[in-house]
Amino acid sequence: MGPVSDSSLGSKSKKKGAVVLLSGGLDSTTCLYVAAKEFGYPKTKNLPLLALSFDYSQKHKIELTKSKKIAKTLGIKHVIQKLDPGFFLGSSLTEKKIKVRKNAKSLFSGDETEIPNTYVPGRNILFLSFALSLAEGHGYDSIYIGVNALDYSGYPDCRPEFIESYQKMANLGTKKGVTGAGDSIQIKTPLLHLGKKEIIELGMEVGAPLYLTHSCYDPIKGKPCGKCDSCILRAKGFLELGLEDPALNS
Repeated sequence: MGPVSDSSLGSKSKKKGAVVLLSGGLDSTTCLYVAAKEFGYPKTKNLPLLALSFDYSQKHKIELTKSKKIAKTLGIKHVIQKLDPGFFLGSSLTEKKIKVRKNAKSLFSGDETEIPNTYVPGRNILFLSFALSLAEGHGYDSIYIGVNALDYSGYPDCRPEFIESYQKMANLGTKKGVTGAGDSIQIKTPLLHLGKKEIIELGMEVGAPLYLTHSCYDPIKGKPCGKCDSCILRAKGFLELGLEDPALNS
């Protein structure tokens, strides 16, 4: 059973195809284009990629509109899976009565001691399970997910330990995983050890349409609030590069 790959950009190994989790945000869009490049983009047409997004009654549902546009830039199949609103309770991203936290000083001080209320219970566990089923059903050999363990808000399902454990489960719980070494579906996390600045740089390197992406957790009439964790980390990344966020003028 192969190890988890946190980056295989430029890999020359043959691949059958991949499911890519696409939220419509900066990270997932960069991850999608990393996958596309690994499968031969822009020279290769009919990329063997399937983008998977979820409608879980999130406050920032505008990201689904963005994800549709982003998937179209590559001409790949895009599945939007709708989930019952009762799946993800207790999160400020899904419950109107819970306010999204703003201007969190802990993002810069390194004093984050609690998991913020933007955490969505079991989200990546469920999302990866859908992706795993799709990948095995389509005969694909990999799943790409844009998690990263540096510039993030302390979510337990974005850590290397989680991905490593999920990989083991995938190896044990699928037909492909138990039929022989090297035949299991691999979870690819090319952004795992990158900060937001590095992710932006990578996104530009692979030609990702960052101007189409949306990161804000609590948009106001479709526009970024500029104060939530995601907005702050995104702005910080572009600021460190001395660049203007292209999405602000799109």
